[in-house]
Order: sequence, then structure tokens, then C-alpha cells
Amino acid sequence: MMRLPARLTAQWAKARVARILKSAAPSPLYCVDSAEVLRPGSDAPVSHEKMQMLLENPAPVLWIGGSEPLLHPGIGHFVRAVAQSRHFVFLETNGTLLRRRIHEFQPLPQVFLTVRLDRLDAPDSALAAEGLRAARLSGFFTVVHTVVREDSDIAELRAVRSFVSENDTDGWLVTAALPDLMLARRAAEARELVASWFWRRFSERVERALSSQTHGQELRSASPAEGPRREAHEESVKVA
Repeated sequence: MMRLPARLTAQWAKARVARILKSAAPSPLYCVDSAEVLRPGSDAPVSHEKMQMLLENPAPVLWIGGSEPLLHPGIGHFVRAVAQSRHFVFLETNGTLLRRRIHEFQPLPQVFLTVRLDRLDAPDSALAAEGLRAARLSGFFTVVHTVVREDSDIAELRAVRSFVSENDTDGWLVTAALPDLMLARRAAEARELVASWFWRRFSERVERALSSQTHGQELRSASPAEGPRREAHEESVKVA
């Protein structure tokens, strides 16, 4: 299991120091739901405005997850554009389409293909495992992301740990499914299975960022609906 790249850790440390010195400084990790930028089947498949905001985001790490990103035909171009804007990209996917679409991505040193794998006996786990192996053989950095839930079993998590080790995966992230105190404690216990101190620490940071995003979404969904609105800066173009 590899350490995080030196440039990533340096940029992360710089961003954390800025947050300490300036209360309004942005978080080192920014999470975005791919559906906020890419909308397959819509009249405006790409939000130009949100894409530009993402490229200009000062956070050194961008986590692209939420709605399954591999469902969009332009996700390879999207990830390449973000990586070339000097961001490190963690693209989270359930992995079921990864083997079929791996040729659409470039194995850039800034890109970490991150596959959700909570248990090896889940219905889609075999496809996810195949996708991870294909990505690894194609020269990509690969990461397993395990989400701890109320019914998570320590034996299943040990099996995932063995899979991570046997398949030479670059990283293993373990986070809580929800911003809940009990789940957070269970996730902290589960992280003791992660061999690398670096990935245990990074798991904590990802968990905080994802929890903040979930809380923000809950606040937005609780606010009065404004009704559908098309953005003026959205482009009806196809990303290939």
C-alpha cells in the first residue's frame, strides 16, 4: 500500500495551514456529485458554469462521487480536464462498469480510481473486483473505499483487507456511511484494520468532507423549493 504522493501531501499541508490562519480558507478536499456537472440524457449534458467553478476550486483534492459517474459518456474527458488543472482526483465508482470503460481514462499520476467495496459477497462485488484489477493492470492508482454501516461485520471487513493486500491496491479508505456518532466510532474501530497510517488519516479527512457534504445537502433539501431552473451558462454540448 503506497503513501500519498509527496506533492499531494505538501499541497494538503499548505491548505490546512491556510485554514488555521484564515477561518474563511477552503477545505483541502472538495466533494462534488458528478450529477451536478454531468447530466446524461438532458438538454444540457454539461454545466459549463459548474465545470469552470470546479476547475478553479482552490482545494488540492477533488472527490467526484455521488451519482454513479461511469453512467455518463463524457466522464473520461471530465476527469482528465480536472486532473490537468493541477488537482488530484479521486473518482468514486461502484466499479461495475470500470473494466468496460477503463480505456476512456488516462493513468495520470493525479488520478485515483476509487471503487466502493463494502463486502466481497455483495451482488456486484465480483464486477467491482474485476474493474479494480483491470485498472491496476492498466497502470492506474487504485483505491478501495469501504463504507461502514450499522450492519457492517468485522469478518467482512477483514476479508476486504485481505483483498486489498492480495491485489496490491494502492490505498484503502474506511469511512462512516452517515454523520452519526455511533457509526463514526464503528468506522474508527474499522480503520484499525488499515495497515497504512497515511490512509487511516486520509480516511478521517474524507469522512469529514463527505459528512459536511451530506449535511449541506440535507439543509438544501429542507429549504423551500424554488422550482426547476435552467442555468444561463449551461452548454448543450457533448463531452467525449
